[in-house]
Amino acid sequence: MRFKPTKFRLLNVGSGRVFDDTGWLLADPEGKSPSLIRAVYENEKFTPRDDLKGLYRYAEWLPITRTLRRSHAPVTYKSKGLAEVLGMENLYLTVSGYVPKRGARMETCSFKETEAFSVCARLKKNDKHILVVQSAGNTARAFARVCSDNDIPLVICIPHDNISDLWFIRRLKSCVKVVATPHGTDYFDAISLGNKLATDPKYRLEGGATNIARRDGMGTTVLSAVEAIGRIPDAYFQAVGSGTGAIAAWENAKRLEKDGRFGKNSMRIYCAQNYPYTLMYDSWKAGSRDLVAITPEESRRNAEVILAKVLSNRKPPYGIAGGLFDTLKESNGDFFKITNDEIIYWVLQFFNQEGYDIFPAAACAVAALKKALDEGVVRRDETVMLNISGAGMLNATSKGFEMKNPDLILSPDLTQEEIISSVDKLF
Repeated sequence: MRFKPTKFRLLNVGSGRVFDDTGWLLADPEGKSPSLIRAVYENEKFTPRDDLKGLYRYAEWLPITRTLRRSHAPVTYKSKGLAEVLGMENLYLTVSGYVPKRGARMETCSFKETEAFSVCARLKKNDKHILVVQSAGNTARAFARVCSDNDIPLVICIPHDNISDLWFIRRLKSCVKVVATPHGTDYFDAISLGNKLATDPKYRLEGGATNIARRDGMGTTVLSAVEAIGRIPDAYFQAVGSGTGAIAAWENAKRLEKDGRFGKNSMRIYCAQNYPYTLMYDSWKAGSRDLVAITPEESRRNAEVILAKVLSNRKPPYGIAGGLFDTLKESNGDFFKITNDEIIYWVLQFFNQEGYDIFPAAACAVAALKKALDEGVVRRDETVMLNISGAGMLNATSKGFEMKNPDLILSPDLTQEEIISSVDKLF
């Protein structure tokens, strides 16, 4: 059966203007001030597709033109072990990873697969552009796997210090190229490199949080949870680097409320960052829509220290209309900061209680939930969704894996022409 593209329009969150998508819009072309755009789907009812596999079960609320091979959806189940340790009655874990005993089979072990399968499926099959993705680690691994499996040309821009995240259980095809910024650089440097590369029209910038497909792919975590729970949760927990997943969760909770069958959207969004990289935490606690000041040197230094390196982003979509600041305000949410020691503790505790390994970022979210319970911010009888954003690496790599080394190492300080000329030679 041939897949029919999902029907939707676009909403400028800041101005309220609704307009048509021309194919790859990342902002309102008539917008007067910075704002995220949001997909407004023709089908306002949550309608899982039993005829489609993996993530595309949720195709009615994904801005896609086709489906791709090897996709998997997040899996939600009610916790017993962790819930008992935390003294909770209704804790639901939404797992993105490789945990076959729970039905989770994402080979990259990260919920970044949800965005990769959505973003790449937004591309038309005959699109000739080379996709450019900037990443701190997990996003790079997810897009590399998806593009390799589906023959989509891709350039990944990643800090060299995060290259250890590029492990794969199958060798990548040659359509995937990795360009790293030098040792000592951070995610923002990788973003700068990708932005310069994308000034050439043959390259297409994926767009990060501004891409509706990225957010709506990540928002499938909430759809998975609501299918399991039967209603919108009271609270949602996630560790954040950019906050895009938390924004996406809130956007889908709003859609589910409009559907009318899943209760009122009173889902409070709780985010966590790994101390000392607490840029958004510090800004939120200061009551500021604007990010607090941080120098590039301080950002790089803090990024080197934290265990959950994927939680470092110097320019997140925090203050923009529809961004994380608005999400926390609208949802009556809050922020927590978590130390490396707390992350290590909850990695071990989670394994003991639930029987599988989780990534440091996911442990950061578990630690935040514990703090919220101790502080009385969340009641132990509330229905809570905990986003386990990465898990199961031990299972996935049990039969071996191989690393993908950079095809190029380029300074973000090079000119646009120098960067484009160097990357062109890879293809």
